[in-house]
Amino acid sequence: MAERNDSMSDKAEDRRDSPRVPMRLKVRREGSSGDFEQHEGDLSLGGCAWQGSSWEQGTRVEVRFRLPILPDEVEAKGEVLQVAPGANGPAARVRFVDLPVESELAIARHLDDVQSGTARS
Repeated sequence: MAERNDSMSDKAEDRRDSPRVPMRLKVRREGSSGDFEQHEGDLSLGGCAWQGSSWEQGTRVEVRFRLPILPDEVEAKGEVLQVAPGANGPAARVRFVDLPVESELAIARHLDDVQSGTARS
């Protein structure tokens, strides 16, 4: 019988292909002409997450955020994958869809810079 290693997690969501870094996000429903809601959240190569106001699973959203290595905001479209209860309200996890290669490379560079401690403000 195999022993269970308690340092290993059973949850697939705990295994990340990309690190997550804190990020201020602007979010609104895709196609809306309304204002963006600002949320503190996190950013990874494949998507983002935030706590606070959120939408149902499957909702398409527009997300904007600033990276120190770019002069303009990154504009990304995403799909809400999961909404779960959180300490500060519902927590939404979003997967980016149709992200331009330039934006994906800039996110990857920013994540590397944060991980190595060389990120600019």
